[in-house]
Amino acid sequence: MEFEFKELGNDVYAFQYIQGGERLGEITWTLLGDVMVMDHTYVSDQLRGQGVAKKLLDSAASYAREQELKMEPVCSYVVAAFSKSNEYDDVKA
Repeated sequence: MEFEFKELGNDVYAFQYIQGGERLGEITWTLLGDVMVMDHTYVSDQLRGQGVAKKLLDSAASYAREQELKMEPVCSYVVAAFSKSNEYDDVKA
């Protein structure tokens, strides 16, 4: 499963999973300085329960590490993931 990095405009970015022209998964953020404000995670009903949201978050966290950015959790999925695990501590804003 490969995710595509997208610049959506106005400092909004995403990793998306697109199959057959349909967006089946996405995590988005707004870049404020050196902080990725994680504001939305979406996974289609047909892919729920398969770990796609975590894979999207892991892709965003890898991007943050590569770009020396921090992540501020706003959407409920990222808030929950950050509170359940310490694997993202190095990128928490």
